[in-house]
Amino acid sequence: MRLTPGAGKGIDLGLVDLFDLDLYTSGDPHAVWDLMRESAPLHHQVLPDGREFWSVTRYDDVCRVLGDHRDFTSERGTVVTHLGVDDVAAGRLMTSTDPPRHTQVRRAIGARLTARAVAPWEDRIRQAVARFLEPALDGGPFDLAERALLLPAIVTGPILGIPERDWEELVQLTAMVTAPSDPHFRHGSEAATLAISHHELVTYVTEWVGRRRAADGEDGSLLDHLMNVCAGDAPLTDEEIALDGYSILLGANVTTPHTVSGTVHALVERPEQFQKAQADPSLVPNLVEEGLRWTSAACNFMRYAVHDTEIAGGTVPARGAVVAWIGSANRDDSQFADPHTFDITRRAAKRHVAFGFGPHFCIGGPLARLTLRVFFEELLQRFASIELDGEPQHLRSFFIAGMTHLPIVAQKRQTP
Repeated sequence: MRLTPGAGKGIDLGLVDLFDLDLYTSGDPHAVWDLMRESAPLHHQVLPDGREFWSVTRYDDVCRVLGDHRDFTSERGTVVTHLGVDDVAAGRLMTSTDPPRHTQVRRAIGARLTARAVAPWEDRIRQAVARFLEPALDGGPFDLAERALLLPAIVTGPILGIPERDWEELVQLTAMVTAPSDPHFRHGSEAATLAISHHELVTYVTEWVGRRRAADGEDGSLLDHLMNVCAGDAPLTDEEIALDGYSILLGANVTTPHTVSGTVHALVERPEQFQKAQADPSLVPNLVEEGLRWTSAACNFMRYAVHDTEIAGGTVPARGAVVAWIGSANRDDSQFADPHTFDITRRAAKRHVAFGFGPHFCIGGPLARLTLRVFFEELLQRFASIELDGEPQHLRSFFIAGMTHLPIVAQKRQTP
């Protein structure tokens, strides 16, 4: 998805299809969102098959939809690929439940993923990132986006308790879930791709749980911890463990690689920003936040109106699907001055909603921030400059904003 928009002239919102995959693969959704924020903050679209949804694009409205479960429920599904078909895991899958159950499960899992809890993993993550970057040190072609797909598994595989032999397969399956129309991940039709990936991922975790129950003791992994989580007074069933394990695998693998490649691409296009970060390593945490805002890898989330609900100057009818466009909220000039400028010194960068907002704020956010900080510290320490070595290729998805290819060549930094 193009991250630096054009002028957006001549756009007719009545003709815009927000589910048009070409808009994200080779088009310019940011120009569309700019116009929607200005003139149609509550936008209604009916798809050719009769499914309909309402869109909110302004920062405050996105936060309200994601943060107010009494008006906008997660119980029928939160991912736009489920539009028109209620999530079969509603009420059991953590991401498809509302408080109080959601809070009970989230609190138990989240205790292992706070900033303090993940801090001891920094050395392990740094070693993994160093190994990841090593092939680029010889100055030859390096496809960052393609290789970065495996980066979260390299970092989180040991933390989750996933053996290395399974990383590549799980990365492929999670990509199939979030980009079932992309030719790199598609197997047959989009519906078939989704069915295969859902089945294989849930089966993987189910079998993992079975093996762990048959083994003695605990391995200290996050998935192992999930087997001891309770919702209220009742432990999670094996089916619920499998569903939540599936959700954790998705969260671990899906967005971080696209934040990495999108942020590096922004730095390649703006060498003065790269040099600024290299000259002042204290800017790296802010670089991470600006990169999260800029890329908005989780492009949107969906909720359903519980009742007729007024928002953004209009009304969403009861049971109406509402898509909250994260990528648009993070370019709202009411929150971010000059929002289409990539600026690693931006003071408001951390105000972004790239991790969502409210009860469903990304549970892995602290680990993602740590991984990204370490990645850019190591990148800036090793390389004097980075240049494109071909055209980037964007992911064919309206849910995840990312790349499948970002060919680069990097010049190794000379140490004094």
